[in-house]
Amino acid sequence: MTEFFLWLKAAHVIAVFAWMAALLYLPRLFVYHTGAAVGSELSEQFKVMERRLAMGIMWPAAVVSWIFGGLTAITAGYSSNMPAWLVVKLLLVVMLSVVHGLLHVHLREFAADLRNRRSKYFRILNEVPTLLLIGIIILVVMKPELG
Repeated sequence: MTEFFLWLKAAHVIAVFAWMAALLYLPRLFVYHTGAAVGSELSEQFKVMERRLAMGIMWPAAVVSWIFGGLTAITAGYSSNMPAWLVVKLLLVVMLSVVHGLLHVHLREFAADLRNRRSKYFRILNEVPTLLLIGIIILVVMKPELG
């Protein structure tokens, strides 16, 4: 069971790395896309890049992260009695998933040539996954006793 558990954790970490790469890169693409003229060749190229990143990496990696994260938690015995640090970690992961959903909304806006936000918004949004990841890593590594 120990080797199986380690394989689950490894798969989870690999998926999280891929998910985070996409969550960090997509808003950066949006920053550059805001500067491209609607209908231009550059704008159309950004649309292709954004769609491929979201549909080819971000969504699959998010699903796999959730699946292997859940299986890891169940295998570790956390299915019925979760420590407070894990509850907080899951709340941060839910927040990360909300950011993911928000990025998908913006993906659709750019695909439809809607420019509702300035590049500064996407620069700020680009930092949110990093902050959430820092909290998640601290909780997982330190496993603090909360409350």
